[in-house]
Amino acid sequence: MSYLSETLPKLVRLDLALKRSWNKKTCYPPIKKQWTKENPALGQCAVTALIVQDFFGGEILFCKHQNHFWNQMPDSDKTHIDLTRSQFPLSAVICLDSTVVRQDLLYSEEALKAKTLTRYLKLRKRVMLVF
Repeated sequence: MSYLSETLPKLVRLDLALKRSWNKKTCYPPIKKQWTKENPALGQCAVTALIVQDFFGGEILFCKHQNHFWNQMPDSDKTHIDLTRSQFPLSAVICLDSTVVRQDLLYSEEALKAKTLTRYLKLRKRVMLVF
């Protein structure tokens, strides 16, 4: 049995819990005014990637051109999981520029400006209530 087939039921439940939990308060502050229920993944990538890492481990990946974060699972295939890809048009190019250390995503100068820790804790609390 593969890593992904073993984790898929939990990943599907987590995806649904995240979709129910995203809101304007957990959105990346510079684009908060653009957040809508029609595009709930908008501005949720950093905090979502942190929560996916909480559940499954692995690494957080980053695309500087889109300012976008997503996950790489700790399986031998290094499967990529991007639960917020839907915030972008299908034509948007997402490229892997680097991996991000969790501490930097939570406590760097940029993270402090973006209130990532506060947004992450709010989202995590909401997710755990519906998971």
